[in-house]
Amino acid sequence: MCAKGLSTAGLGIALGFALLAGAARAQTAAPTRDDIVGKLNHFEEAAEVDLPALKQQVMERAKARIKNDPGPVNRPLIAPDLAKLPAFNAQIQFDADTPIIQPASYQTVGRIADALVHSSLLPYTFLIVGHVESNSKTREANAILSQRRADAIRDVLVNTFKISTKRLHPIGLGEEQFLDRAKPTSAVNGQLQILTYAKLPEEPARPAAAPAPAAKKPAKKH
Repeated sequence: MCAKGLSTAGLGIALGFALLAGAARAQTAAPTRDDIVGKLNHFEEAAEVDLPALKQQVMERAKARIKNDPGPVNRPLIAPDLAKLPAFNAQIQFDADTPIIQPASYQTVGRIADALVHSSLLPYTFLIVGHVESNSKTREANAILSQRRADAIRDVLVNTFKISTKRLHPIGLGEEQFLDRAKPTSAVNGQLQILTYAKLPEEPARPAAAPAPAAKKPAKKH
């Protein structure tokens, strides 16, 4: 009886570990292309965001030493209109304090590329939004790092997966727009976002080329 009880208990523990391992794998598994397309393909209207101005505002606010800064939990969002856009939040792993993408995240980046060339997403442009969680570094350093990471993802999508650079707009928001404002130090705030930004402008139709004039036959000699 005792041996049988121990055997059953051991089996239960082993099964429990297997279930936990399976859950961990499920959490870290790369999303499918269809998962990403499903998040991004319900675009309604473009957000009123001036990207060059926003980049400048992020850096200016990150550098400023505001006397009455409300702190990370209550800091106002710098671009609240972005929340209206379809979004896919990606858990991309980078080397610490660098924009170097870790190999474990290559598959996720590849799936993002697959999604962006899906027929339902081809008419759109996208924001690549870098974030960071609150940490011991300065807000300015984190703003710069988030921009470099967004740039790194754009570069891989363009250079490796041949996505048109016209469709991708990288922007780093640093600590100026947390994904989870209630928990500024949470790893969730380090996620990278892909947002459906706007429709590509339609190219004017090219006029049909005029048919080439028929070559004249040489006159017959009499």
